[in-house]
Amino acid sequence: MQTLPPLPLSSHAKPVDAFPAAAELEKELKQNIRGEVRFDRGSRAMYSTDGSNYRQVPIGLVIPRDEGDVVAAMAACRKFDAPVLARGAGTSLAGQCCNVAVVLDFTKYMNQILELDPQQRFASVQPGVVLDTLRNQAEAYHLTFAPDPSTHNRCTIGGMIGNNSCGTHSLLGGKTVDNVEELRILLYDGTQMTVGPTTGEDLDRILQEGGRRAEIYSALRGIGNRNADLIRAKFPQIPRRVSGYNLDDLLPERFNVARALVGTEGTCVTVLEARVKLIASPQHRVLLGIGYKDAFVAADHVPEILSFQPIGLEGFEGSIVDGLRRKGAPKLDLLPDGRGIVLVEFGSDDPGDALRRAQQLVDRLSQLPEPPNTRLYTPAEARAVWHLRESGPRAAAFAPGALPQWEGWDDAAVAPEKLGGYLRDIRALMNEYGYEGAFYGHFGHGCIHMRVSFDLQSEAGIRKYGEFIERAADLVVSYGGSLSGEHGDGQSRGALLPKMFGPELMNAFRQFKAVWDPRNKMNPHKVVDAYLPTENLRLGVDYKPLQPETHFKFVEDGGSFANAAARCIGLGACRKVDGGSMCPSYMVTLEEEHSTRGRAHMLFELLQGEVIDGGWKNERVKQALDLCLACKACKAECPANVDLATYKAEFLSHYYQGKRRPLHAYAFALIDQWAQLGSFAPRAANLLADTSRFRRTMQKALALAPQRQLPRLANVSLQRWARKQRPAGSQRVILWADTFNNYFKPETGRAAWKVLTHGGFRVSVPQQHLCCGRPLYDFGMLDRAKRYLWRIMGVLAFEIDAGLPIVVLEPSCASVFRDELQNLFPGDERAARLRRQTFLLSEFLQHHAPGYRPPQFDQSVLLHGHCHHKAIMRLTDEETLLRSMGANLKPLDAGCCGMAGPFGFDKDKYALSQAIGERVLFPAVRQTQPETLIVSDGFSCREQIFHATGRQAMHLAEVLHRAIGQAEE
Repeated sequence: MQTLPPLPLSSHAKPVDAFPAAAELEKELKQNIRGEVRFDRGSRAMYSTDGSNYRQVPIGLVIPRDEGDVVAAMAACRKFDAPVLARGAGTSLAGQCCNVAVVLDFTKYMNQILELDPQQRFASVQPGVVLDTLRNQAEAYHLTFAPDPSTHNRCTIGGMIGNNSCGTHSLLGGKTVDNVEELRILLYDGTQMTVGPTTGEDLDRILQEGGRRAEIYSALRGIGNRNADLIRAKFPQIPRRVSGYNLDDLLPERFNVARALVGTEGTCVTVLEARVKLIASPQHRVLLGIGYKDAFVAADHVPEILSFQPIGLEGFEGSIVDGLRRKGAPKLDLLPDGRGIVLVEFGSDDPGDALRRAQQLVDRLSQLPEPPNTRLYTPAEARAVWHLRESGPRAAAFAPGALPQWEGWDDAAVAPEKLGGYLRDIRALMNEYGYEGAFYGHFGHGCIHMRVSFDLQSEAGIRKYGEFIERAADLVVSYGGSLSGEHGDGQSRGALLPKMFGPELMNAFRQFKAVWDPRNKMNPHKVVDAYLPTENLRLGVDYKPLQPETHFKFVEDGGSFANAAARCIGLGACRKVDGGSMCPSYMVTLEEEHSTRGRAHMLFELLQGEVIDGGWKNERVKQALDLCLACKACKAECPANVDLATYKAEFLSHYYQGKRRPLHAYAFALIDQWAQLGSFAPRAANLLADTSRFRRTMQKALALAPQRQLPRLANVSLQRWARKQRPAGSQRVILWADTFNNYFKPETGRAAWKVLTHGGFRVSVPQQHLCCGRPLYDFGMLDRAKRYLWRIMGVLAFEIDAGLPIVVLEPSCASVFRDELQNLFPGDERAARLRRQTFLLSEFLQHHAPGYRPPQFDQSVLLHGHCHHKAIMRLTDEETLLRSMGANLKPLDAGCCGMAGPFGFDKDKYALSQAIGERVLFPAVRQTQPETLIVSDGFSCREQIFHATGRQAMHLAEVLHRAIGQAEE
């Protein structure tokens, strides 16, 4: 029997501290740069992986403040012979953003647009500039930077230059290489130079000047001249050849050193500044959706569609839609029927022209023997459809019941006219290996992405994966294609490049790298002399995470906290700052540690016990979780549905096991008990709270921000008020008396009572002391949280079993019943009923109040949604209800308000709490006219708004009650 060679080592089989001079290097860096130097194991854990299947623990992290820091950091690394990895947003999919090196992260400080010239149509930027920041500024002049990958709201220009990124609109403006005019670069040896297009005269002058620059240019000219025939013969003439180095830009007829460096993945130089080209941005766009029988037929029709000159042509398989449907994704009804979906965008400065070309294509398709389904979209619909395209494929890979799917063969490109044949052949190969996966990508340029059900944890599975990608590479080469069409080579494809280019050009690639980096210290063993694709796996045969007993059951993750923590695949959607709520602390700090991804990586490493030791008691992990506001936005906005709020609660429950929590934890977590106690003598409690001595004592004892004032207890609680009411109506409904609207703001509960009664319902308020326990989760008091829920299900057993609806006014309380409850008691039927029977007021009136017609209310409303409302229940019903009333509604995309219950009261978090609100919410409220109503259903949101702006926000119940009163006048 033949003995198989051993597999390459996975990431877990390699030493964590592989660089012996790390301590000396750290000291040298701290002495010489103004920025931040982090060699602690927590920081190294967060930067050990990217969006790929790979994991390599870096030596340390440097966050430079300016170019001087970059130069000094490079000098220190050179002194100690340490490798260097310049990194963008860390979303790379081929492993090029992880290495045993000193990582340079430019995104926190070196993120400025230095110049934008609309006349000359260029911009000069630092490497950490986020693409959308540049595009948004350029759009003011009807210009854009053409490449736009799906990560456009967090990827950086530096990272795009490293990868030679493309995106949806490469039909409009090509790859990144086609849009780079000039680069200012730093070499490992300390040399700085500016590179760009070079004429023959320029080259002669440079060579005559002598020095390091002349040496480099002479060597580059020699590489181009010696290999010119091979380059012309072996480089695929297709729109998306991204694999390898751009030696075609060293040919005599197009000698351009800047473009030759694009796509080198940090293996040659570090970019200090880039001058990039801006092109005209079509001001009117029309999106057309086409549904074909399958993706193969859709691909066959790409050449015909291209003849209509679209600016974008994307495609994906119907199985992706199936996965999104299993996850309950919204807006799927916008997609045309079919198993092969194509999105075609037309653009023009003439709105009639874009629409006319779209209609011409529709007319042409209708004449086919088997015409596909078509749909033209409004601008609002188009935004929703593009969101499905950008986040849907990876989100669908985590659909309930689906096999885990991974990158690994995700980026091949062929000529567009050959796309149909290639898809059929790669599908046949996948079937042969028993793999599942769906096609999606840039059909217009023949670039196909997919996530495949590779088994990357068993020896047989890893060997099978390695064999598959060898054959897949052969298939692509047989089609005259490129192994990478935009994601780069990195480690996934670097070792496969000889199949595509042959030994002579591979040697030329080595020579090219050696010109810039003769010591092989710039992101080594990526692209050339690359690690094998089966080496350094994030999982691997020896992936054996801890499987601890947990409070939450993690049913969708097979009952495993380890599986839940491994959901994060590094896409970095939590690093956006342009919209949504995820991740509020990152949006202000720009720190990886305070992103969903950074925290998830820390938990992943905790369960390995290799980089992060101490298990649940690790202080560095707790520190990373400390600024998580538990807003739940990641559960909704992360394509992989990473649920950090739940993970944090679980972690804290174990962290504090066997030791006392700080005093403020008991003060806030048990607020329901303190409020109930105070409600027996609310006036006395308020008088005591108003005394300066009491305030000072509480601020010191509970670490409260002195700027905050604790809310005052109402004189009469909602429960006491409800006891004196005479219920009317026929259909019974339970109005939940949450702690905040019961003891502090009962007027909200009274308004809801009257609204429901006016709608014909018989309203009752439970008179026992019941609390959902929401604040308990913030401090990991999960045993007590479960007791609270058991009590609710016991006291309200009759009502729950009878199917009575329970209307909850506080979104954070509703989210306990809709989210935490099922994760704690997944097999309990009464818990399932309680979850199904819990509604916010807007949900109940919209869907469970037949014949209900809200009163008319002709007034302007600024609506801010509570984070849990947006993440778990969605704001759609509230918006629909307000619009049906006739309100002039302005929904605010403000993210989190920054209060998050006890978070905003903590003196150490107060500044961050305010900064989060100042991003969008506070300025929007201050700019709102006095007569405009500010509406927010979250108690903490209303308190935060009042504290920061002096404006009193209202609950929806109060708006409805006011409208009823006005209608009756």
